[in-house]
Amino acid sequence: MRTALADFVRDTPEGAEAQSILRACVHCGFCLPACPTYQLLGDELDSPRGRIYLMKQLLEGAPVSQRTQLHLDRCLTCRACESACPSGVQYGRLLDIGRALTEERVPRTPVSAAKRYLLRKLVPHRRRLRALLGVARLARPWLPRVWAAPLAAVHAPRTPWPAARHARHVLLLPGCVQAVIQPGIDLAAARVLHAVGISARPASGTGCCGALAQHLSAHAEALSQARRNVDALWPQIEAGAEAVVMTASACAAMLTEYGRLLRDEPHYAARAARISALARDIAQVVAPERAALTATLARTPAPSRVAFHAPCTLQHALRLGGTVEELLSGAGFVLTPVTDRQQCCGSAGTYSILQPQLSARLLAAKVAALESGRPEVIATANIGCLTHIGGGTAVPVRHWVELLAQRLPP
Repeated sequence: MRTALADFVRDTPEGAEAQSILRACVHCGFCLPACPTYQLLGDELDSPRGRIYLMKQLLEGAPVSQRTQLHLDRCLTCRACESACPSGVQYGRLLDIGRALTEERVPRTPVSAAKRYLLRKLVPHRRRLRALLGVARLARPWLPRVWAAPLAAVHAPRTPWPAARHARHVLLLPGCVQAVIQPGIDLAAARVLHAVGISARPASGTGCCGALAQHLSAHAEALSQARRNVDALWPQIEAGAEAVVMTASACAAMLTEYGRLLRDEPHYAARAARISALARDIAQVVAPERAALTATLARTPAPSRVAFHAPCTLQHALRLGGTVEELLSGAGFVLTPVTDRQQCCGSAGTYSILQPQLSARLLAAKVAALESGRPEVIATANIGCLTHIGGGTAVPVRHWVELLAQRLPP
């Protein structure tokens, strides 16, 4: 696609990157069937191809309106279009650039701006989130199920953290939301890793990975969070950790971007690139140890019927589709059929809050697909998907690593 960049962006790194991405797009339309919002709304401007056209106009200096902002806001950033694109268009990166430039040019309503500000200032901060959830739980009986489900009381795990006694060790990044509402997930991961000869240590001094701020176009805030994590992780990596592991696939995807995001900062570029190279979703660490894990689980109870939802970040950002399914099958679980596996559940970070109507339609379709095989439990790989799907079904929803941990000997 030929593009004549406007003066305001022509000589910037963002402009050069956007132009390179736009040139790769041939407007073939393979992305349209993969796009959840296009499937729901049938509007070309709510498809990747349509949004690319809107961003091309923006970059060429055309007037930008709230209509442009609306269509960009409606994108889930699921990146299913990237998996479907034969030309390798980096749509997610282009969207980050387009949204940021639109944010500078189109003022938001006070209500919209306040929502986005509060999300950035509350959700990524554990202490603030704990306080907010404490208040919200008082109102839980009067809330709709989709909001009330994530507010269920959380009890601290009683099983002790495995002692660090193996030669191999990794760092577990606790993140923000998951550490508050589902603290048992990282413990389950540590137990599974311990069973295959890897010690897991909670990374100290870290916080939110920065994904939430990044996708809300608060790039300076996202970079600040990334720098803090680099500073905190680096001494622990120098102590011999072989990987930085996350049990939330969205956080894993974000950490793989640190090298790119901080590449122009001399004090951080090399360390950020190293951390991105070491970033792993928990599935990437467990998968090579599948044989050892299966042997450990040999004397476990009869298998459960599991419907697995692969988060968009696992499928399209990390390209790990099928990895968890193989691990669960190898551990003796019976995977039930799930139609439209590639479709987003509608969680998408803050999307369920900022676009509740579209998110609810996606959730209903995803729950119907997951429940169609009559599973005993639904498993997933990201905290946002876990809580969102849990608000739409009576079937228990768990992180897949918790299911493996349940099958380990005491």
